[in-house]
Amino acid sequence: MSTAGEPRPAVDDALTVRLPAQPTGSHDVLDSSDPVPPPAPGTRRTGRRALIGGAAVLVLAAGAGTAVTWAYRGEVPRGVTVLGAELGGLSRTEAAAELRTHLAADARLGQPVTVRVEDREATVEPADVGLVVDVDATVAAAAQGSPSPFGERAVPPVVAVDPDLLDAALRRSLGTIGEPMTKPAVVFDGVKPRAVHPEAGRGLDPARTAATIRESWPASREVTVPLVEVHPVTTAAEVDQLVTDLAEPAISGPLTITAESGAVTVPPAAIAKSLVLTSDKTGRIEPRVDAKKLRAAVRKPLAKVEKKAKDARFSLKGGKPSIVGGADGTAVDLAAMAPEILTVLRSTTERSIAATVTRAEPELTAADLGKLGVKEKVSTFTTKFTGGLSSPRSQNIVQAAKQVEGTLVLPGETFSLNKHTGERGYRQGYQDAPVILGGKLTPGVGGGVSQFTTTLFNATYYAGLKDVEHKPHSYYFDRYPAVIESTIFYPDLDFKFKNDSPYGVLLDTAWTRNSITVSVWSTKVWDKVSTEWSKRRNITSPRTITLPAGPSCIATGGLPGFTQDAYRLFERDGKVVKREKFTWKYDAEPNYICGGGDDSAG
Repeated sequence: MSTAGEPRPAVDDALTVRLPAQPTGSHDVLDSSDPVPPPAPGTRRTGRRALIGGAAVLVLAAGAGTAVTWAYRGEVPRGVTVLGAELGGLSRTEAAAELRTHLAADARLGQPVTVRVEDREATVEPADVGLVVDVDATVAAAAQGSPSPFGERAVPPVVAVDPDLLDAALRRSLGTIGEPMTKPAVVFDGVKPRAVHPEAGRGLDPARTAATIRESWPASREVTVPLVEVHPVTTAAEVDQLVTDLAEPAISGPLTITAESGAVTVPPAAIAKSLVLTSDKTGRIEPRVDAKKLRAAVRKPLAKVEKKAKDARFSLKGGKPSIVGGADGTAVDLAAMAPEILTVLRSTTERSIAATVTRAEPELTAADLGKLGVKEKVSTFTTKFTGGLSSPRSQNIVQAAKQVEGTLVLPGETFSLNKHTGERGYRQGYQDAPVILGGKLTPGVGGGVSQFTTTLFNATYYAGLKDVEHKPHSYYFDRYPAVIESTIFYPDLDFKFKNDSPYGVLLDTAWTRNSITVSVWSTKVWDKVSTEWSKRRNITSPRTITLPAGPSCIATGGLPGFTQDAYRLFERDGKVVKREKFTWKYDAEPNYICGGGDDSAG
């Protein structure tokens, strides 16, 4: 130990370190109060300085450990920010909540993005293309990497966008851009296959576009997207191989579909129409058989081996609608057979396939009809005719009535008389009777059907159903109500109405030797439908015209012309709640006289 008056050793005693005491007898015990012996001649004094340096390292190490602990507090290291949101020191759940709150307050994220493609621009709404900051992925990225105990570390957000929605939005806005690629295909010229080889184009690549947006947004709301060379997936060699391996064998002969009830022969022309060897938007050809096109091509042969399902229907026997149940049928399931048909078409020898037959259910069941509310007669209308049922005109009226009898018009459907009856010719049971052609009565097949049309029009009119298409006659006939009547001529003039009610509409027809009646069965929507007519105006007198005598000349007494309005009134709870106006101008029908040599007027 040093004593008073003794000189202190020439060392830096500013740091005093006490080491743990060693066991008794140890020769390595050093007390800081002991004098430090002078170094041996020729040696450096290092012992105590080494001890002091070691102690300093211990202090610094302890400090560094504290800093590391501080930096790693929470799952997200200290100092980490995302778009200005401080996430350091938070758990992942806390960081996600904090980031969502921060993003919700950032107005930039909801603003449109301007996308430039060459010399064009498109504006894209982030919400429309799924452009968002992926919070969970961003937090996961923030939790990675080294801590920054003495500063900040900004982590870029992970951006998500729907490539398909983005691509569709740009194409809608920009239209055709770049050069479209030539898509590969095998097409049929009749029954001869022809290869269409692919060619590259320049256009937008959805993946590249999406990547460019993700890299730029939200730091920038103006992004330039490059056009890239777009190559079809299917190559020219693969197209040629399809011709050899599939297209040519497919039309090498007929295909036979066998069923218990018979066989269906599918000719090469039908195969060519239904074999699809075109590519998708990427230029990939996935060969397939179009079952709908195949059915359309062999509809008649298929009908011989199938049993058509019968829909449930309404019967009006007994003066009230009753439901007659339907029945199941059978059908060849070409859609289910399509993959196997495609396999068989690759062969030039085995060209037969067993039919997959399934149960065909009725489109309308008794339960369906029961929900339609067809329960009461909501309107009926009758017009009179002369000549009895034996006359050709009367027979035409009755023939049309037979074709319409029992027709069910579902809610929302539009009924077309021309479409329902088809052509009204001799083969359909119609006869020659007077029709108006070129402003005068002339014999023509189907004459008289206009009277049935007028009767049907008025029945639906007074049922309150929506008028879609009708045209009154050129001349007024007093057997019809003025303005609210209709002519018809296949295929140019039609009568149509729409069932705009929530109930089914059932059309019932009946006739006597001198009248035709149409009734509408449904559920009443209106308490009453009626008509008010204006006075006739702009009245004109008929001319007298002499026509050459002969079978084509039909004499008339002449009728005045006029203009008139008709108002359809819809009543509910005793009040008129809707008015609908119809207006028509009738020409004066000339007084035609048969017997002259040349047409003359007087």
